[in-house]
This record gives sequence, structure tokens and C-alpha cells, in this order.
Amino acid sequence: MPRHFDAIIIGTGQAGPALAARLAAGGMAVAIIERHEFGGTCVNTGCIPTKTLVASAYAAHVARRGPEYGFAVNGDVRVDMKRVKERKDEISGRSNKGVEEWLRGLKNCTVIQGHARFQTSHTVVVNDDVLQAEKIFINVGGRASVPAMPGIQDVPFLTNSSMMDVDFLPEHLVIIGGSYIGLEFGQMYRRFGSEVTIVEMGPRLIGREDEDISDAVRQILEVEGIQTKLNAKCISLAKRNSGIAVGIGCDEGPPEVVGTHVLLAVGRIPNTNDLGLDRAGIATDQRGYIVVDDQLQTNVSGIWALGDCNGRGAFTHTAYNDYEVVADNLLGGDHRRVSDRIQAYALYTDPPLGRCGMTDVEIRKSGRAALAAKHPMSRVGRAVEKGETQGFIKISVDAETKHILGAAILGTGGDEVVHVLLDVMYAKAPYTVIQRAMHIHPTIAEFLPTVLSKLEPFA
Repeated sequence: MPRHFDAIIIGTGQAGPALAARLAAGGMAVAIIERHEFGGTCVNTGCIPTKTLVASAYAAHVARRGPEYGFAVNGDVRVDMKRVKERKDEISGRSNKGVEEWLRGLKNCTVIQGHARFQTSHTVVVNDDVLQAEKIFINVGGRASVPAMPGIQDVPFLTNSSMMDVDFLPEHLVIIGGSYIGLEFGQMYRRFGSEVTIVEMGPRLIGREDEDISDAVRQILEVEGIQTKLNAKCISLAKRNSGIAVGIGCDEGPPEVVGTHVLLAVGRIPNTNDLGLDRAGIATDQRGYIVVDDQLQTNVSGIWALGDCNGRGAFTHTAYNDYEVVADNLLGGDHRRVSDRIQAYALYTDPPLGRCGMTDVEIRKSGRAALAAKHPMSRVGRAVEKGETQGFIKISVDAETKHILGAAILGTGGDEVVHVLLDVMYAKAPYTVIQRAMHIHPTIAEFLPTVLSKLEPFA
């Protein structure tokens, strides 16, 4: 006999637990299903463990710079990778356990472990259980993409997930993919002590960013000894003695690079291929993402898709915002839309990149009149005091409305400071609100009014 619930949630990633709690608190009988680890990508293989590793790498980096700051470390700074992994596992595991305990302690919420597949549009089968609900929320996340490049079946390789099991120091880590995940792991492992080469098919790193940001990030990485190979048009893999040869076919330099380990960081795909979506009549796009409207409803009434599987954002914060949109609309009678949110994210290299709103390229395409200003971190007092002067602050505003169009803060604290600008954008207030504000000295944020006082016509 089918078990009936008011709502079924498939997946315990960022959007799922909060939605379960809110629906259950509203008196609904909720079933939430998890096939693997509670908490999804962020908790287990994404944000929390990787930023924990970034913190270890940063500590080692600063220790090596001891003489600059006036202290000495006896002997070389060596990283204990087993201890690094233990610290990561402890912090990540605490979050994983916390999510599971939270869900199991919710009144009106039933936790079911197993792989869920649709039988009909409102019937889901998990193990031998048949579950039915009028409302179903798909929150199944994504995974690393493994493209069918030549030789991929003949060599071992790592992904962002399997990197979580590494408790040793690769002698030479070759990273295929010069975007956000690849750059974070690249700098991290260079600071741990590995030789690192980043191979990118495009003409520059993080190709979605403006060229000045790509160039600055590349320089920052190369100063630390990371090799970058761009325009790698014909990537292939092959065994080579005790290592792995990555054919790169670059326009410049040797045709291949040989490393001891290879990390694939070439994008992600949604976990939608084994859900039985066709039996429910749920539409997906050509890449497998579930098609949703501006309020995250699928083409099937009573079914929503949240998080990475809907293609409307690939971040923990966008997944959580998905939950807020759906819950407020369903339970609060609101009319929130995904299109109301402003693009914002960070790249967690050191220094980090905080980004919000439009890029320069997008502003040019819009054709609107704009003003812009750019300020080097080497002229920001707080950055100088910390000895972290790489990067810059860049802000663009609409010349007519005075609203902030976009900003990039590549520099120490950039991932935090960018929220000052983001909140004013959400408030739809003119940039002069920040320009005339009194900020605390000495901080990075105190320079935002200074930068905004130097706006010039957008080039």
C-alpha cells in the first residue's frame, strides 16, 4: 500500500532540510529522502570541506612568509596531509551529522534513506516503499562532469568529490579546467607543497570574468609557482611511466605535461538521469537540467525543482534562496521570483574575488550609459597593513539612475566587503548612499566611498 504524505522532498542538500522544517512546522506530513550523505554537495564535497582545506593552505602560506611579519619558523614549513584531512573531515562531518539529527528530530517529518525514482507524477518509489504526495520537491543536486576525452578510461583521475579522500601530497597535480573549482584546488595544493599545472581550453582563466580579473588572478597564481597552460584545444590523457601525460596541444610550449595525479575540474552536471523523470512527464533541457519557471515550478503541476538540478544557479546560496522563494510563495502567499535576485558569488582563491551584478562585458552589451572606477588594493591601507595588496576594487554604476550595476573586489576581504554593495543594489538605492556613508577605519570597506568618488565614463 502506498504511504501518503502532504509533501515529498527528494534530496537533503541546502534547500531540502530548511523546506522540510518549514512545511512540517506548518502542519504538513513531510517525507524527505536521502540516497547518500546528508547535507548534499556543500556539506560533504563542496563549500565546507574545501574552504576548510583552503584555510589550512592559507595558514601554511602565511607561516612561510614569517620573516616578512617579523617571526621565524624553525625549519621548513611542512604540511601534514593526514592531519589536514582529519581537520576537514571533523568539520564537514559535524555539519553532516547536524543536518541528519535536525531532520530526524523534526515533528511531522519522516526521513527515508534510499534512491528515489518517480513511478508516476505524484508517486515515488524508494527501495520497496511506494510514496505518494500532491506536492513533490526535487532537490537532487549535481556532480562533477567527466567528459569523454581521449584516454579518460585508461588513467586514474580525481574529481572535486574524490579529492576529499586525498590524505597525501601529490608530487605534481595537473588540473584540467581553469575555472573556479580548478583554481581553488590549484592554489591550495601548491601551498600544501605540490607542483601544480592548470590546463585550460580557453584563452584565459575563469573565462566568464572580465579580462582584467582573469589576468590578475593568473598573475597571482603564477607568482606562487603555479604553471598555467591556456588554449589547450586537444586535451587527452595517457599513462607515462609512473605518471599521467596530459596532452594539451597548446599554441605555445610543449605539447604535453606529465604529472603524478590529474584532477578533472571541467564543470558539473545535474543528478537527474536516474530519477524516472520521464515517467512523471517532467521536462528537462538538453543538458539534463529540470526546466522550471520563475517560481521554480516544473511543467508538471505540484512538482518543483530546487538547487543545482534546475540550472538556475550552482551555488549553496542560490539553492537556499530557491527554498525561500518556494516556501514564501506556498506558505506565505508571496509572489517571489528567481529573476528578482542579483547575481553574486565568490572565488575562494587568496586573495578572494567577490562579485555582484553585471560584468563589464554585460554592461557594454546592455548599451546603457555607465560610470566606473577602479582602485588598486596596494592603495588600501588595511590591505597594506595586512601585507596582502594583490588585486583591486572595481565598481560600475548607471549614469542616469545612479544605481550600482556591478562590482568586483579581488583582494583581501573581497568576499565579505562585496555585500555592502550588494545590499544597496537590493535596496535599489543610488550609489551616493555608500559614497556619503562613514565607514570604520581601518577596513577594506572604508575605501568604497573613495572609489565611488572617482567614477568616470565607462570605457
